Amino acid sequence: MTTTGRSATRRQLLAGTGALGVGIAFSGALSELFAGTAAAEGLGHTGYGPLVPDPKGLLDLPEGFRYRVLSREGDRLRSGEGKVPSNHDGMSAFAGKGDRVHLVRNHENRADGRVPVPTIEGLTYDPAGKGGCTALTLDSRNHVLSERVAIAGTAVNCAGGPTPWGTWLTCEETEDKAGTNGYTKDHGFIFEVDPVDPRRTGAVPLTAMGRFQHEAIAVDPRRGVVYETEDAFEKPFGLFYRFLPKKPLGGRGSLRAGGRLQAMRVPGVPDLSTIQDIGAEFDDIEWVDVPDPQAAQTPIRFQDFGRGGITHAQKLEGCYWGGRSVYFVSSFARRSDGSTADHYGQIWRYDPERRRLTLVIVFGPDTDIQLPGESPDNICLAPSGGLMVCEDGNGAQHVYGVTRRGEVYAMARGRQNIGTPEEPEWGEFAGVTFSPDGGTMYVNCYTPGTTFAVTGPWRR
Repeated sequence: MTTTGRSATRRQLLAGTGALGVGIAFSGALSELFAGTAAAEGLGHTGYGPLVPDPKGLLDLPEGFRYRVLSREGDRLRSGEGKVPSNHDGMSAFAGKGDRVHLVRNHENRADGRVPVPTIEGLTYDPAGKGGCTALTLDSRNHVLSERVAIAGTAVNCAGGPTPWGTWLTCEETEDKAGTNGYTKDHGFIFEVDPVDPRRTGAVPLTAMGRFQHEAIAVDPRRGVVYETEDAFEKPFGLFYRFLPKKPLGGRGSLRAGGRLQAMRVPGVPDLSTIQDIGAEFDDIEWVDVPDPQAAQTPIRFQDFGRGGITHAQKLEGCYWGGRSVYFVSSFARRSDGSTADHYGQIWRYDPERRRLTLVIVFGPDTDIQLPGESPDNICLAPSGGLMVCEDGNGAQHVYGVTRRGEVYAMARGRQNIGTPEEPEWGEFAGVTFSPDGGTMYVNCYTPGTTFAVTGPWRR
């Protein structure tokens, strides 16, 4: 392990940004996230002002911003195939013909999902699975032109990520095998979804990419390597993986050709939660072949990785490619759950050219104001030149912005109370993403499943 002497601000407090009750510590390496990206052309600022209560009781935004509800669970799909499924999760936006935008949206339905994804011939993997994806096509004003099933019969579709060739990789966050919870096939795979014509990709599991509790992916646009996070719920916790395709950057369907699955080993660090120093760096990161990617008998995280073992982390969730590196999130770690140390969120950066891992951001408890609940979760680049981070925790739920200077501000606050007045509970945010032109932020409320389009002065 080596640590840098870069300028690292241990505590960035929020003053006058509209972000309430948030503290965060940053590494100077954060600025590298935005280098060489379109987002770096935007202005780094301190937010858009305080949030204005929404009279409709759905979504609070800063003054000058507005939202449109695109879709809500239980409504009829525009295709007539059934109802909009529940549990809106990961999502991405793709450019269509003209000024159209295609959204692909995950539905994290388990075996007891409220509103299942309708099963469609040619798009269904396992008829007993209630998860999957839906695809929306929007015009330039975010009017919904079409909404249909993109893949069905999968399970617990949590997050995923876009590919450089314009498809979506949806991830199953489960290890259930055939015969469990009524399933007729093994689950725990990644599936490719074409946002324009889902029948071009069908419902084919990418088995070589591993069978485990997948969360998210990010693709190296130069090398074609796919990075994967695992959100395992019990100790030993999840691993951080890379997949080396036989046909890197081969386009739609190329991942079916297979490849090698490897897990990250940080020498001398069996648990990432123990690292709490912002800017801590680890050189010569090792990648170890996974003994049995199909986990036929033993889940991957339990398998024997030989001398030196393997590196685990609790709640590995969001994953994103920025600049020349991949960024991934550990939402929290708790000793009470079996982690070695506590934290309320880490964002890590891996630079494949240097084989270097850096701890970029830590959310509490070593901050002046602790961030409540379990945060962060999904992340994405914003046109303002920073990050958008979905909170997944207790109390009111937010989408937070992070500027290139390491300042945090509240961008949105959910108002949909799914509990009772005496014991309020708010649906978490998920799937934050931006339109190709940067003019609209799309984000989901997990429950009740709602997809929002947010517009406003993003580049003021």
